[in-house]
Amino acid sequence: METVFIRWTWVRAVLHNGWWLVTSVYLVVDAGLSPAQLVLIGSVQSAFALVFEVPAGVIADTISRKWSLVISQVLMGTAMLATGLFESFPALLATQVLWGISWTFASGSDVALITDELDRPDRINFVLTRAARAQLTGAATGLITLGLLAWATRRDVTIVVAGAAMMSLALYVGFRFTEHNFVPTRTARWSTSWTTFVRGVTLVRRSRAILLIFAATFLVNGASDAAGRLTQKQLIDLGLPPSILWFTALGVVGLVVGALVLRLVTNRINSSHAATDYALAALVGVLSMLLLAFARDPVLGAIAVVLLNGIVNPLTRVISTIWINSRTTADIRATTHSFLAQLEYLGEIVCGVTISTLAGLTTLPLALTGCAVLFGATAVLMRSSR
Repeated sequence: METVFIRWTWVRAVLHNGWWLVTSVYLVVDAGLSPAQLVLIGSVQSAFALVFEVPAGVIADTISRKWSLVISQVLMGTAMLATGLFESFPALLATQVLWGISWTFASGSDVALITDELDRPDRINFVLTRAARAQLTGAATGLITLGLLAWATRRDVTIVVAGAAMMSLALYVGFRFTEHNFVPTRTARWSTSWTTFVRGVTLVRRSRAILLIFAATFLVNGASDAAGRLTQKQLIDLGLPPSILWFTALGVVGLVVGALVLRLVTNRINSSHAATDYALAALVGVLSMLLLAFARDPVLGAIAVVLLNGIVNPLTRVISTIWINSRTTADIRATTHSFLAQLEYLGEIVCGVTISTLAGLTTLPLALTGCAVLFGATAVLMRSSR
């Protein structure tokens, strides 16, 4: 099951990261969306995902983690495919909302499934870190493959192809994933679902460590998401050609750096150094945002993007996942991870609206400076926990 899970993680990363590379350029160049519209899409997407997240997690904990992943794949593929069919802002907003909802059925379900099926507390952190590296190498492969496809054909065609492939990945999950160590609820599902939700809330309220990582996730994810949606616009404004090849190369470099960083810090993540590493990653986020905001040429801007995608995003994501996974129990594991995802979405909404307002009322560099402030607050929070 470990190998099957890693392969699925890798292929999904190939498709959704390659798709997002092409889509991010498509939204700016083909659809002509403004910076405020780009961030607004993220905020609205997060609002819908916020509503769906916990119910999806509870369903996974009471009915099936495996079939939650199948649903996720079908919805995700549909949203990805539909994105390439439209250029109007309302239609693109709708496809991105569906894409966000699709992730709610996967977040928590994947970690809960592999944790229970593996049933090896001494090995699960290694597997999760390995899966994180697979996401990065898969993402690099996706950027190259789909980036070249978009360059050789058209961006909208590539988007549709990636969506169809993602939808077909549901078959792999359905036929290859096992669920032997999970006992679904067959009677009184509503009352059991409510009990699962209450138990998850109780665990979070009583754990200072979980509350800490929730607060950090709110800040850092809000900053990362807003920055990620403004990156392409800022680089193009700095003079980077809008060709998909440049963004592909930049993305691959960031992912290679990320894979190396995760390999170097694998042992530290499982120790008392986790909070320090999270704080250091947030400080790198401050540096990257200020560098991107005030860069005079696309080279410095590209370095800033590599720092964000190669250090900040992968390191904070894997630390928070392992942090939560080691502090919850099997029967509420997916629900607790869904709470974490809710904080991610809430950060995208609150921080995204703030950064969107800055981008609309002032300038793009000032909006990126706002992202730097959020990263700085995260670093202070994590260091104060010591």
